[in-house]
Amino acid sequence: MPATDETIAYARSAAKGALQKLATDVVILDVSEQLVITDAFVIASASNARQVDAIVDGVEEALLKEHDLKPKNREGRGEGTWVLLDYSDIVVHVFNRDDREFYGLDRLWKDSPVISVPEVDNQETENNNTDGAHHE
Repeated sequence: MPATDETIAYARSAAKGALQKLATDVVILDVSEQLVITDAFVIASASNARQVDAIVDGVEEALLKEHDLKPKNREGRGEGTWVLLDYSDIVVHVFNRDDREFYGLDRLWKDSPVISVPEVDNQETENNNTDGAHHE
């Protein structure tokens, strides 16, 4: 059974919170068919340890404000390379760019359906339009 509408709303809020703190490569994967412990992964990248912490703060603030959710578990805070926030229905992974590539969650879960993130889709469209404008 695919992720519920409620889970998708949580994941999109988490992604929005990450994007507001300038996360890059934000992806939501529906892992509900493969896992029984969670329905979706939100994966985001940061350029440095300080930004990892800022993104984590942004995700926590967004989910608390929009859904009154607090993480059930938090791993890796203060290390600045990979922080995992477990909200049961969703698990948020915030990586330093190098660690994201090293651990390869995107590759491991590549067969999982991708849930669209409107903010990311709009950002990519704006970037493509800007790129086109520079080349004209």
